[in-house]
Amino acid sequence: MYKSSVRIALLAVCLMLLSTPLFALDYQSAKQQGLVAETSSGYLRAVKPSAEVKAIVKSVNAGRKQEYKRISKKTGASLREVEQQMGAKLTK
Repeated sequence: MYKSSVRIALLAVCLMLLSTPLFALDYQSAKQQGLVAETSSGYLRAVKPSAEVKAIVKSVNAGRKQEYKRISKKTGASLREVEQQMGAKLTK
């Protein structure tokens, strides 16, 4: 009984590892490889689109928009003003 439950647990771990990408692309890697670029609007764009790159762009941009809204609310500046100011900083 004990041996079979250990084998099942090991098999489950192995299957999980095989289904998880070991070298998943992240924002910094994508940027360094020229797969994404900053825009004057304060958001990221895909230079060489793929499913993985598009997912990174979508995730980063969603986080940025949330932060830009927070800054807008805190400072009284419009969302567009915050986006443009951040875009100017990010594209330098």
